[in-house]
Amino acid sequence: MRWTLSNRADPRARLIADRHYNRQKVGASQFVPPGRCLVLYGAEESGKAFWVTSWPFAEYTKHEWAGAWVCSAFRNEGLGLSSDLIRDAVAATVWRWPEVPVLGMITFVNASKVRKKRDPGRCFLRAGFEHCGETKGGLLAFRLAPENMPDPKAPMVRQLNLFESARTA
Repeated sequence: MRWTLSNRADPRARLIADRHYNRQKVGASQFVPPGRCLVLYGAEESGKAFWVTSWPFAEYTKHEWAGAWVCSAFRNEGLGLSSDLIRDAVAATVWRWPEVPVLGMITFVNASKVRKKRDPGRCFLRAGFEHCGETKGGLLAFRLAPENMPDPKAPMVRQLNLFESARTA
């Protein structure tokens, strides 16, 4: 497990979130949609990454996968294979919320905003997601069914030392 448990206002993750194409307000202290969430951060000498699983209440959702967990943001800046990080992030999500929604997990990819490649969303496909349609706005939708999810796995917990402030961590 390369992920550590984080939060919606982690300044380290926020810096990576600011470089993600779906970031609405660059520089804002919080970078996660309202509601239930799991935020993961990973950092090593080789690189950094962040992940957000949102679990919006179905009644406030406007896409056809209402009730599913949503990978609302993922960015890998050299931490390792993205598909491995995705599988571990899903395992951490199952650890956090053991009752998996019937629709599983969904993510949306804006093909015009990602690096040009043969198949946008490739890292999600390699992690077990399947292309399942498009949103009304033209985003590609990828879904991971509950039966294809990995077993639960706890993320690491980073502990601050006595003289380290949460602001500089």
